[in-house]
Amino acid sequence: MMQKTIVVVEDEEILREIIKDYFLHEGYQVLEAVDGEEALALFQEHDVHLIILDIMLPKIDGWSVCQRIRKISNVPIIMLTARSDEDDTLLGFELGADDYITKPFSPPILLARAKRLLESRQLPRASADDTLSGSGIVMHLPSRTVTVDGKNSSLTHTEFEILAYLMKNKGIIINREQLITKIWGYDFAGDDRTVNSHIRNLRYKLGDKAKCIVTVVRSGYKFEEHA
Repeated sequence: MMQKTIVVVEDEEILREIIKDYFLHEGYQVLEAVDGEEALALFQEHDVHLIILDIMLPKIDGWSVCQRIRKISNVPIIMLTARSDEDDTLLGFELGADDYITKPFSPPILLARAKRLLESRQLPRASADDTLSGSGIVMHLPSRTVTVDGKNSSLTHTEFEILAYLMKNKGIIINREQLITKIWGYDFAGDDRTVNSHIRNLRYKLGDKAKCIVTVVRSGYKFEEHA
């Protein structure tokens, strides 16, 4: 099995070393960056499978790094921050982060979150369920590609997972708690605003097909086909 490469972007040396040791012990290749410029350079030079990204970085902050990477890649990004402000968390998700962990945190929890993101990106075996489609939206699960009326749509890891879950359950109301458990896991510390932020971003990328993701007041969301 190909060794996965993780980039740890953290200017606090002790914390960076702790994170690195945990992932090395699990068999991952770990690249280190101490500022935003170095992080972007490593991403360009290597085949990266996941990024652990601190927000308060020298030279280029984590938000800007996330935003730049999202313009060219949907690689999973976990953001780290010492700030617990909900608006900061939502900004991270708005910019395309897949998960968000507030310091101080348990390294095993970070490792578990990372594994969950990486495992969900594994290519499944070929089957009749490889493709999901409806109202001009086509998802090819093995390649994790999405087209809308024949045009490619670049979704983040989390946006892809949300859309796939809704399309697999067409017409069924999925509440926010179900989405959180399915996409992030039971230990996720976010709230309804986190889900709303990802849904808003997903609708924007679906363009005219945004109407297929229906909000059911006080209940959740469902996927409905439209002409």
